[in-house]
Amino acid sequence: MFIDLKDKRYYKIGEVAKAFNVNTSLIRFWENEFDVLKPKKNKKGNRLFTQDDLKNLKLIYFLVKEKGFTLEGAKNKLKESSEKITSNHNIIIRLEEIKNELTQIKNQL
Repeated sequence: MFIDLKDKRYYKIGEVAKAFNVNTSLIRFWENEFDVLKPKKNKKGNRLFTQDDLKNLKLIYFLVKEKGFTLEGAKNKLKESSEKITSNHNIIIRLEEIKNELTQIKNQL
């Protein structure tokens, strides 16, 4: 899944939900379910997601939405072999970026 967000220090929950094409309630639900998601909160209580949070969300999205894991299965998979999943997921993300770049070049020709 290719997420197109500008490089910023913090992202609001609405920006994150729009990038993943999900509801903000799902992001909040995943925050409660997965210990790896710990967005910062400002004085108003608004969630502010960092780049690390986005990486974890991409991984959770990949396991739950693309691979079809249950929430418990995704939690167990994250605990068991997070390094292997992360490296495989990073490879997939990089390949998607390359594919998007090649598509843009093709469209320009």
